[in-house]
Amino acid sequence: MKFVDEVSIKVKAGDGGNGCMSFRREKFIENGGPNGGDGGDGGSIYMVADENLNTLVDYRYTRHFDAQRGSNGGSADCTGRKGEDLELRVPVGTTVIDAGTQEVIGDLTKAGQRLMVVHGGWHGLGNTRFKSSTNRAPRQTTPGKPGEQRDLKLELKVLADVGLLGLPNAGKSTFIRSVSAAKPKVADYPFTTLVPNLGVVSVDRWKSFVIADIPGLIEGASDGAGLGIRFLKHLARTRLLLHLVDMAPVEGTESAADTAEVIVNELTKFSPSLAERDRWLVLNKCDSLPQEEHDARVKEVVDRLEWTGPVYVISAIAKIGTEKLCHDIMRYLEDRADRLANDPAYKAELADLDQRIEDEARAQLQALDDKRALRRSGVKSVHDIGDDDWDEEDVDDEDGPEIIYVRD
Repeated sequence: MKFVDEVSIKVKAGDGGNGCMSFRREKFIENGGPNGGDGGDGGSIYMVADENLNTLVDYRYTRHFDAQRGSNGGSADCTGRKGEDLELRVPVGTTVIDAGTQEVIGDLTKAGQRLMVVHGGWHGLGNTRFKSSTNRAPRQTTPGKPGEQRDLKLELKVLADVGLLGLPNAGKSTFIRSVSAAKPKVADYPFTTLVPNLGVVSVDRWKSFVIADIPGLIEGASDGAGLGIRFLKHLARTRLLLHLVDMAPVEGTESAADTAEVIVNELTKFSPSLAERDRWLVLNKCDSLPQEEHDARVKEVVDRLEWTGPVYVISAIAKIGTEKLCHDIMRYLEDRADRLANDPAYKAELADLDQRIEDEARAQLQALDDKRALRRSGVKSVHDIGDDDWDEEDVDDEDGPEIIYVRD
């Protein structure tokens, strides 16, 4: 199934039903009082998080959704039927954004969570509502209110405990195949991974965590180059980042230290707060080099990055060092969860970091969308709209006299 993580849709709640104007008419009761009922409320639209979905492809081609209108009121004080609510099922991890104001309406992060996105219109009132001691036969009714409507943008961020960072062909897909049952495509050319892949890593019988592999980053990714910028947002909700470095790059390409530095720079440009997330350095393909040369390259990478965090030397394809890495990740996640439960200050600190990451990622992606829209319109940037494009004849000079040109 095609992976789609961003869609735009239009939603409209149902209008309220109109109130009824009616009077009681029975045998021997010539002038009965009013008995017009109220209309029914319009149906609302809800987003529901469904754990069985993993893509927004269902909303790629069907983009307009209308809830049912409320029924009109009837005679004999009959109230109109309420319009049926409409539920739109989306994957867990979907963010709902108002496309007009860029307001975040809500995040669906738990299975079964419901979020109202538009409210149904209020019902109209029947003429029974307007009777009084001085108005025995009211002929007033009110129409139902129109339902809310909105243009929405849905963004899916996969929910994973650990995210993988690295250049194309750093061995990220090989690593996830090595430690989990996931089978992403692996090949000897760049950008083999085109969409995020998730794998469940079982450490013990009752312990596991989810790891996410995103397409590789290249230099300039934060400005829109390559594929990685689209998917960096999927790392926003991870708890730990693994920076995979290819220690045996193809001859004639950049060194391992250079490629590692590129990833750090692009991550910082995309979101400085995401760069503050706990990150471990994982040096892959350790079995491809002689020991002395390998040790020298490890030292070069660590020195270039001025790295002080954990460093793991592994071979994903040979499964060297991967078991220890997975056990350490599981231990880190358990310690982190325990600290979150018992340390309010740490919990508040992480909540602030998560919010900053979300804000920076959304601002970066919105800027990229705006840049692409300008490019499609033939303008490279807003700075290209200069004084030469300003038509002075279209501007009224409020201080000077009005000049009218008359052709002879």
